[in-house]
Amino acid sequence: MGFDIRQVVAGILTLTMFVMLGNMIKRDHFDSLNDEKFPGGGGLDRDLEFENGGVKHRTAMLTKKTNGPWLHDSQQLKPCWTKPSLDEGEESKGYVTFSLTNGPEYHVSQISDAVVVAKYLGATLVIPDIRGSKPGDERNFEDIYSVEKFTNSLDGVVKVVNKLPSVVSIRNLAIVKVPNRVTEEHIKEEVAPVFKSKGNIRLATYFPSVNMRTTAQSSVDSVACLAMFGSLELQSEISEVVDSMVERLRTLSRKSDGQFVAVDLRVDMLDHKGCHSSGRKSCFSAQEIAVFLRKIGFGEDTTVYVTQSRWDSSIDVLKDIFPKTYTKESIVPAEKKSKFLESANSEYEKVIDFYLCSQSDVFVPAISGLFYANVAGKRIASGKTQIIVPSEISGTSAPVTNYISPYISKKNHMAHSCFC
Repeated sequence: MGFDIRQVVAGILTLTMFVMLGNMIKRDHFDSLNDEKFPGGGGLDRDLEFENGGVKHRTAMLTKKTNGPWLHDSQQLKPCWTKPSLDEGEESKGYVTFSLTNGPEYHVSQISDAVVVAKYLGATLVIPDIRGSKPGDERNFEDIYSVEKFTNSLDGVVKVVNKLPSVVSIRNLAIVKVPNRVTEEHIKEEVAPVFKSKGNIRLATYFPSVNMRTTAQSSVDSVACLAMFGSLELQSEISEVVDSMVERLRTLSRKSDGQFVAVDLRVDMLDHKGCHSSGRKSCFSAQEIAVFLRKIGFGEDTTVYVTQSRWDSSIDVLKDIFPKTYTKESIVPAEKKSKFLESANSEYEKVIDFYLCSQSDVFVPAISGLFYANVAGKRIASGKTQIIVPSEISGTSAPVTNYISPYISKKNHMAHSCFC
């Protein structure tokens, strides 16, 4: 049977037109995304639309893979302070007792104040107990921290004992409140007279401010530096748990060279009155953090650790954008869960979060406060200066360097007075 050449040509022309039309439609579809996409693609770079607190993917396009806005750590600093000495033969003039409360971000400050007071008074420091947020939630110091490290670091600075001698009654201790970062002038005027009169005191630190900025009037002495940055170390079991969690997160971060982001985001804190002090936004939701991280260039392959105790539906949006988002319950070693995840307000959980955020490659404080300030101090000391403070970005992207913490960019954290 013969073929009509005109039918063959018409068929080829029709097929060609369909192919050309398909390419035009496809090109127009992807080109329309160029002005409204997030940077830092790690595979699929999505144009995002939020609906009812969740994320809806409208369209998607394949983009060139990038490593994200990871910065280099600074060189680990060395202590600038000289270890103060205790006068040989000096007899103790009494005892200073205190408790560690409210979590590890408060512990480092409470330790520093107690050591400074005891040193000034020539008193013996009693190793503190640890009290949680719930009544009856009490632990021994050695349940969380190394007693050996604490006593050895303060050897020759202040005298340290495990407990009060039996001849000293707890009921006879005078309770003295001191402000965080207590000064010698305050001790001289407010604490020393009570100590001289009573012989033994119990300290309680209060926090008129929850930042660690230095001012022109600030002076940081060697005792405060040593106590804050050189006296506390996790006991071995907790240290091993934190190390295993960090290693697990690095394993999950193979596509970003083992680097991960830690975000201090606790849902119960977002409605706290302190989140909107002085009209300035100081807390950010999971949705806001997700958009912020994408706009400064983190791709969807980024591994994110969140300090939220248990998974909450409000952080689903973060996992929608960054699928490798984890809370501690999914990365704590299985054999340790019963001990360290025993309750939503466990002191162990707070400690894990504090020390893990101190070791992450990038730290993002979604909540302003002492946790942020004292994590920053530990990171400055170890050279981990990638601390990014979130903000609302009006455009589609912004350089990560615009959001480096002032503690780093302005070097106004007290840690900069202790390390060089």
